[in-house]
Amino acid sequence: MKSVESNTKILVVLGAGESGTGAAYLAKKAGYDVFVSDFGAIADDHKKQLTDWNIRFEENQHTEEEILKANEVVKSPGIPGKAPIVKKLREKGVPVISEIEFAGRYTNANIIGITGSNGKTTTTSLTYAILKKAGLNVGLAGNIGNSFAYQVATEQFDHYVLELSSFMLDDMYRFRVNIAVLLNITPDHLDRYDYKLENYAASKFRITQNQTADDYFIYCEDDPETMKVMVDKNIEAQRLPFSIKKKLSSGAYLDQDHIIINTIKGQFQMSINELALQGKHNIYNSMAAGIVARVLEIRNDTIRESMENFRSIEHRLEFVAKISGISFINDSKATNVNSTWYALESMTTDVVLILGGVDKGNDYSMLNELVKQKVKAIVCLGKDNRRIHDAFEDMVEVIVNTFSAQEAVQVAYHLAKKGDTVLLSPACASFDLFKNYEDRGRQFKQAVKEL
Repeated sequence: MKSVESNTKILVVLGAGESGTGAAYLAKKAGYDVFVSDFGAIADDHKKQLTDWNIRFEENQHTEEEILKANEVVKSPGIPGKAPIVKKLREKGVPVISEIEFAGRYTNANIIGITGSNGKTTTTSLTYAILKKAGLNVGLAGNIGNSFAYQVATEQFDHYVLELSSFMLDDMYRFRVNIAVLLNITPDHLDRYDYKLENYAASKFRITQNQTADDYFIYCEDDPETMKVMVDKNIEAQRLPFSIKKKLSSGAYLDQDHIIINTIKGQFQMSINELALQGKHNIYNSMAAGIVARVLEIRNDTIRESMENFRSIEHRLEFVAKISGISFINDSKATNVNSTWYALESMTTDVVLILGGVDKGNDYSMLNELVKQKVKAIVCLGKDNRRIHDAFEDMVEVIVNTFSAQEAVQVAYHLAKKGDTVLLSPACASFDLFKNYEDRGRQFKQAVKEL
């Protein structure tokens, strides 16, 4: 672990989830006086860790006098900047940073950072799988896996593949990403960005903020919001775009049904029919991961084998079972409309679509064409389904309300026929009926097994 001289001695961690607990451990190891404060209840496993590490903590409250003593604060990405305690810290001039920013001070590893509204978990997992297969000493962290801070404290990785959300990027200031990937920008979490897409886009572009001419920026040239920002953006890194619409001299493009990747480190090509991950959106994800691999000079055979054999991650277009000729697919991680669009776009059969949950001000109109083409029935899974009915009642003959995963699966099974697909791709957050999207996905899978 790289040691960092710091005058900061009191470090407060807000939020005791995966990232907060990891940050607390790293800070303790680095010699800070650490205090962890969570406004909600702390999970038992994290409480045990903090106790075992002899780190002071509180739950179900924020003791202001204790928190405001901090020289620096590490904030969980789930806590908004508008939270009263965060506002008070900023008014007092106390730096509030992310776990990623903090952990970055203690590692010299090569950082591959991946962000975007959709596809980042898949692309991060695929990139990690390629690097691991190539024999690189690599860690996986960020929005996925064990916390970055905890791995920095306990491991000695040469490379990290980090999935970075906009919330993480908002509290990153000096952290440098050596290979940055921006997949796309579509409306999501706009409640955290004053309902302005340009604010959210600016947040995503923070991934490039400390890059130098030795670094790489990989981005989608087909994404209009990305290209809008690129017009005025001064990016120091070497640019490697990808596109399925036009031929590019460097980066990646589609030539008929072949991905072609060109970098100064050489060329790679592969038929899209051989990709384990199918669908247009996964061509983009595979291109981005492939460019990273070429930049790192990973052998073409290794890249090809990884892309052929990669297994989809849990809750993202995950095949569950085929029952009576009906395929069941768990895409519970689709918590926004754009993700559901991607899921429907990759379907090749008639679909019974399970939609619904906590609506984040969704505009369902982008689904209209795909719903008309592919969806024979919609099963709503949520407490309040009025907006789904309003959006689709003129397009789909059958829309049914259900209030549990088991009920949704049974209704969908009866509406589907042999050759159809039952797709859970909710386009909404899950916490009206479930703990989180993972809980929703697992309950769906359990219900399918019980058919």
